[in-house]
Amino acid sequence: MTNIIDHVGFSVADFEKSKAFYKAVLGTLGIQLLVDFAYEGDSHAGFGIGKPDFWIGTGQQKRGQVHVAFAARSRAEVEAFHSVALSMGGTDNGPPGLRPQYHPGYYGAFVFDPDGNNVEAVFHDKG
Repeated sequence: MTNIIDHVGFSVADFEKSKAFYKAVLGTLGIQLLVDFAYEGDSHAGFGIGKPDFWIGTGQQKRGQVHVAFAARSRAEVEAFHSVALSMGGTDNGPPGLRPQYHPGYYGAFVFDPDGNNVEAVFHDKG
């Protein structure tokens, strides 16, 4: 299957806090911090598996909430994602569970990150 999105990124208010949040939370999904650098006065961090697909950085913040959904390989990963996100200062926006309104095997969890962005982990259970 080919992904239609190459990467996504947005600015955060507290770079170090957000980097620690995403490093811990995405680690539950096997996603790692792959790139961390400063360029022209702004800091950037890229996360992914093999290549950085998700980026955070400093700089001018955009108005409006962002929604990002990360793929999980199991229900247990969705649950770990939610638990770690809450322990890292995230706010619950929907506990782990089935979301049959999307499709019968859609198992997801939602949190707000430190900047109020809606971040999700989802497992598409075909079982």
